[in-house]
Amino acid sequence: MISSRSVVSAARIATKAPKTIPRSWARHSSNKAAPPSTQAPRSQHASRSFQTQGPRNNTTPSLAEASNPAMAFPCLDALETKSATLEARSLSSGPEPSYTSGVTLNYHCHELLLLDWGGVLPEFNIAYETWGAINADKSNVILLHTGLSASSHAHSTEKNPKPGWWEKFIGPGGCLDTDKYHVICTNVIGGCYGSTGPSSVDPADGQRYATRFPILTMEDMVRAQFRLLDGLGIEKLYASVGASMGGMQSLAAGVLFPERVGRIASISGCARSHPYSIAMRHTQRQVLMMDPKWNRGFYYDSVPPHAGMKLAREIATVTYRSGPEWEQRFGRRRADPSKQPALCPDFLIETYLDHAGEKFCLEYDANSLLYVSKAMDLFDLGASSQSASSGRRAAHAQRLASGQAKDASATTCSLTLPDSPYEEQPESNAPSDLNKPVSQSSGPPEDLVQGLKGLRDHPALIMGVESDILFPAWQQREIAETLRRAGNKSVTHVELGEDVSLFGHDSFLLDLEHIGGNLKRFLG
Repeated sequence: MISSRSVVSAARIATKAPKTIPRSWARHSSNKAAPPSTQAPRSQHASRSFQTQGPRNNTTPSLAEASNPAMAFPCLDALETKSATLEARSLSSGPEPSYTSGVTLNYHCHELLLLDWGGVLPEFNIAYETWGAINADKSNVILLHTGLSASSHAHSTEKNPKPGWWEKFIGPGGCLDTDKYHVICTNVIGGCYGSTGPSSVDPADGQRYATRFPILTMEDMVRAQFRLLDGLGIEKLYASVGASMGGMQSLAAGVLFPERVGRIASISGCARSHPYSIAMRHTQRQVLMMDPKWNRGFYYDSVPPHAGMKLAREIATVTYRSGPEWEQRFGRRRADPSKQPALCPDFLIETYLDHAGEKFCLEYDANSLLYVSKAMDLFDLGASSQSASSGRRAAHAQRLASGQAKDASATTCSLTLPDSPYEEQPESNAPSDLNKPVSQSSGPPEDLVQGLKGLRDHPALIMGVESDILFPAWQQREIAETLRRAGNKSVTHVELGEDVSLFGHDSFLLDLEHIGGNLKRFLG
C-alpha cells in the first residue's frame, strides 16, 4: 500500500521540475481512459496534478532577485495533502467515505414512487429513528422533519448513544415530550444517511445512481415519509414539526395530506423559496460542481470533491449565523497577530469558516447536497405551482400506465445556456424602470393564499428569528398572514428579536428556551 506521505513527497519533488508540462500529463484528467500499457498509477497522477498548480515556494534561481519573497499557502498545502491521503487510501479500500450516523431503523418500500418532475424510484429505503412510546390508537405521533444535511439521528438512542442534532429538545418532559408523544424522524430521500439517494444503487442496473438520480421536490420527500407512516399503520399525525428545510416540509405535509395531519409547527421556514436563498444555494452548487473531482457526479470510485464541498459549506455557514453574533464572537481579531498577514485563513472568522468547511467536506455526500438543495429551490406552495405539479404527475402517471416507463425523453434535462448575455426578464406586472425603489407588497400574494387554504383548520405555530438572513423573519410573517387570510383562526406567530437571539438561522438548533419553550407550549 502506498502511504499518503510518499504521495505527498512525490508531489513536492514534482513541484521542483521545470514549469513546462508535457501534454500527456495535461491530458490525464480527460474522461477518456488511457490504454492499460500507458496508464500511470494513481500516485503518479496525484503528483502530476499537483505540478500543474505551480511550485509552492519559488526557490528557482533567477538572474535577478525578486523584490519580495513568495507567499506561503498552508491552506493549499493542506488541501493537496488531503487529496493525496484520499488518493492513497483509494488504492486499497476506496476513497469514498461511509456516510452514516449510526444504527437506524429502516423501511424498504417496494412500490414505485412517482416524482413530481417525472422521475421514478422503482423502490426506496427510508432510514428513521423513534423516541417515546406509541399509544394504542397511534394518535400521539409527531413527525419531525430535518434540515438540509441532517440525518434521522435527532436524539440519542440505545443502539446509537451519540448525541443527536436536537438532543436537548427531545426527551421526557422536553419540548418534544417523549412521556407524551411518539416522535419519528427520517432521513429524507435524496440524502445519504440510510435513505435512498444519489449514492444508492439503482436496482435497474446495479450501479450507483450518481447524477442519474431524478430531480426531487420537497413534496416527493414528504410522500416518501407518508409511505413509511402507511407501513407503520399510522393514519394521522398529532403534529408535523420541522425547522429550516423541515419547516418547509411540515407545511407541505399538511397541504398534501390535510386529513392526516393534526397540527403544524414551522420554524425558520417558508411557504415558497425566495431569490436570496436560491442564490446562496446556487452559489454553493456552483463551487461544488466546478471541483474537477466532482466529475459530473460520477466520483464514487475515486477521490470525492472535498475541496468543492468545503467551499460550499463555508458559504452556507455564512448564511446560517448572523453578523451581530460574529461581531461579538470574533470581531476583527486575527488568529496570530504576531505573524505577517496571509492570503490563507488569518482572521478568526476565516479560521472558523475554514474549520466548518473542513469538518463537513467528507461527512455528507456531494450529490445529495446538490439534489436536496435544488429541491429546496423548487419549493412553492402557491396554487399555480401545485396545479402545474398535479398536471405533470397526471401526465407521467398516464405514461407509466401505458407502459412507457422507459421513456427517457419525458425526464431528460433539456436545459441549455442562452446564446446572448444575461438580460433582465421582468414579470408582466413589474415596473419597466428596474432602477426605481421596490415598493413593499401590501400582503401575501393571492396565489399563495389559495395554495394554503387546505390548512385553514389546522392549528399552526410559525416561528421566525430577526437575525436570520437565510430565511428572514418576513418570510415567516408571510406564512402566518397567508394562513390567516386563508381562514385559519388558530395561527400562533412568534418572532425572536435580536435582543433575544443573535444566532441567526441556527437559532432553531441552539435556542432551547425560546424555540423549544414556544414549541412545547404549542404542542400542549
